[in-house]
Amino acid sequence: MSIEEGTLLGIAIRKKTRAPMDTLNSVMVTTGRGLVGDFRGKPGNRQVTVLSREDWDSACQELGRELPWTVRRANLLVEGIKLRETTDCLIHIDDLTLEVTGETDPCSRMEEAETGLTKALTPNWRGGVLCRVISDGDISLGAKVVLELRGSANPSP
Repeated sequence: MSIEEGTLLGIAIRKKTRAPMDTLNSVMVTTGRGLVGDFRGKPGNRQVTVLSREDWDSACQELGRELPWTVRRANLLVEGIKLRETTDCLIHIDDLTLEVTGETDPCSRMEEAETGLTKALTPNWRGGVLCRVISDGDISLGAKVVLELRGSANPSP
C-alpha cells in the first residue's frame, strides 16, 4: 500500500440530468445520497466522479484551448494525485472515504460541449474516475486529498 496526497480544488453538482453544473465551496457526501443535492448520488458504483486537474489540463492542451473543468461534468476536481488505473483504491477527503470503482468514460455530452473533447479525454483515464461512498463526510475546497493505493493499482506517470 502506498499513498499520494493532493488538494480538493473544485466541487460541483447538478440537480437533474443535462442540467448545468453548480459549483460549491463545501458539501456533505453520504453513502445514501452521494453529494447532497446531486441527482446522481444514489447508492452504486457511480455516486461520485473525480477528475484530476493535471489530466483536464492535458486534455485542454490537446484541444488547444482552456475550458472550465465543469464542462467535464465531474463532481470533484483534485490536484496532485494520479487517478489512472486506480480501481479499488480509496480516496480520503477529511472524514469522507470514496472507493474508486473504475474509469469515467467520456460520453457524447463531451463532444456536444466541445468538438474533439471525447478524444482528448480518452487516453490514460483523463476523463477521471467513478467512485462509491464508503463513509460520509463534509468536504470543503482546499481540503487535503489522500489517494490510498491498494492491491495491484499502480498509476503510471
